[in-house]
Amino acid sequence: MTTYRDTSADEQATMPSSVNSHLSVFDRFATATNEFTSRAWFFVVCVLIVVLWAPSIFVLKSVDTWQLIINTATTIVTFLLVALLQNTQKRSDDATQHKLNAIAQGLSDLMYRLADDRPELHRDCRQLRQAVGLEDRESAS
Repeated sequence: MTTYRDTSADEQATMPSSVNSHLSVFDRFATATNEFTSRAWFFVVCVLIVVLWAPSIFVLKSVDTWQLIINTATTIVTFLLVALLQNTQKRSDDATQHKLNAIAQGLSDLMYRLADDRPELHRDCRQLRQAVGLEDRESAS
């Protein structure tokens, strides 16, 4: 039978409050961009740009030029926003994972302490630790 030691004394889970909260310049810029682009008025501005662009076909001599303008602009904006928003999403996912790991560690410690009175908790505690270990092995980082 596997024996478990109390991890609270020698190997603490990384608590969400102890994760480095310092953001780099790029991270702060990505966060600000996320806040800026997630507002309803940003979507309205995007719609207005398309509405203003549509009648410009009468001003431009070529349909190709007309399409090139909107295609180029939207491609560039999309490319940049995806990169910035992916940064924000990754940091959010990492923060969530730290929280889940801390909860699992706390639950595992509690189960270990209660296992003397309830022997089936040893098996449950082992399964919980294995499940949490899977997250560490399958992590992208």
